[in-house]
Amino acid sequence: MKRTVIILAFLFCLTALIFPGGQQEGTPIKIGAVFAVTGGASFLGAPEAKTAEMIVEEVNAGGGINGRPVELIIKDSAASPEKAISFAKQLIEEEQVAAIIGPSTSGESMSIKDICQKAGTPLLSCAAAETIVDPVASFVFKTPQKDSYVVRWIYSTMNDLGIKKIGVVAANTGFGNGGKAQLEKYADEFGIEIAVAETYDKAATDLTAVLTKLKAQNVEAVVNWSIVPAQSIVPKNMKQLGMEVPLFQSHGFGNIKYVEAAGAAAEGIIFPCGRLLVADKLPDSDPQKETLLEYKNSYESKYGEDVSTFGGHAFDAIKIVLKAIETAGDDKEKIRETIENLQGFPGTGGVFNFTPADHNGLDMDSIIMLTVKNGEFEIY
Repeated sequence: MKRTVIILAFLFCLTALIFPGGQQEGTPIKIGAVFAVTGGASFLGAPEAKTAEMIVEEVNAGGGINGRPVELIIKDSAASPEKAISFAKQLIEEEQVAAIIGPSTSGESMSIKDICQKAGTPLLSCAAAETIVDPVASFVFKTPQKDSYVVRWIYSTMNDLGIKKIGVVAANTGFGNGGKAQLEKYADEFGIEIAVAETYDKAATDLTAVLTKLKAQNVEAVVNWSIVPAQSIVPKNMKQLGMEVPLFQSHGFGNIKYVEAAGAAAEGIIFPCGRLLVADKLPDSDPQKETLLEYKNSYESKYGEDVSTFGGHAFDAIKIVLKAIETAGDDKEKIRETIENLQGFPGTGGVFNFTPADHNGLDMDSIIMLTVKNGEFEIY
């Protein structure tokens, strides 16, 4: 009996050494995802979900992480903050996921930021609003570039064009309001006068009345900060009103479907974005090019549709989480710590260099200015 106890104790200790935390080889590593797969923000969530699924399939086909398969649990929030809250709690409390990627929109991300922070569950948001990571919450990160960088690029380009007086229109959403606030914050620094700034309902189908106010002020350019459907409505309505001034869109314009929806009115739109949409036009020396083309070719081959920057945000989020898990296992505090110290990680949004003070990890060089030419995205 004594010998049996000794043998069992030895085996228990050996198992603990081989599989820290009591996790057996082959036990799935659970990662949660909250995406707006359906509904008004499906242009964001659908490619995000497809991307995350594709990456996890590839990882599992290669043997998983440290001999353990990855289980991706996707929840469709349909861009509802209420659903996002419910799903986040479910993923944390019932599924006990190691981390959550998403949500797709800024409003949803802000609604679950404190939930993930208090639960000690790493959150890799795929939404853009700067307030998601400012102020910093230790367990909360995001992959899209900062709004302030986007604004600086827009204003810098306006300076080059001699534009001084502009009109701003923005959707009444977390993303739209956040962008509008950044545009107002940095206008004086670049010598830009915002003659009029208007918000509109995110579901609006005609923005003629709003744009008429801008036209009456003789603005020299228009900035629209939104996602669908306004991104396509604004250029159409401007054309109908005979507004022959440049239209700048936010980085939320990074999907060729928006160009298709706007038709001829999209020609000449200028917007800041990551390099994914022009990956094949980059020099071979670009440190992101290999990653960008790998993702673009895999996604387009698998799904038969053009890649978008939004799917790219999910690519970066899932890749960063998987990289951290490879190092830290599924210990959530160690995952958080690993992400916070991740340096030189090439993604679709840029080369990520996280620090305890910066949970976005990207700099101004992560963005370039693009334009629409002959119905396609080109480097501006």
